[in-house]
Amino acid sequence: MKSSEIRDKSFDELNKELASLREELFKLRFAHATNQLENPLKLKSVKRDIARVMTILRERELQGLKK
Repeated sequence: MKSSEIRDKSFDELNKELASLREELFKLRFAHATNQLENPLKLKSVKRDIARVMTILRERELQGLKK
């Protein structure tokens, strides 16, 4: 997911996206622990997507405080 795609979403959509990404990360970690994960690099990409969403949310929060 690109940051430009994330910036187009609303605050509520970003929170839903963050929740779904965290749930996916939990499932991937569980699959990895039980040796059922086929692509371990998926963990890395989901973590980065979570970081991107959190960054955009924080930017919007700071913009709201400045205005």
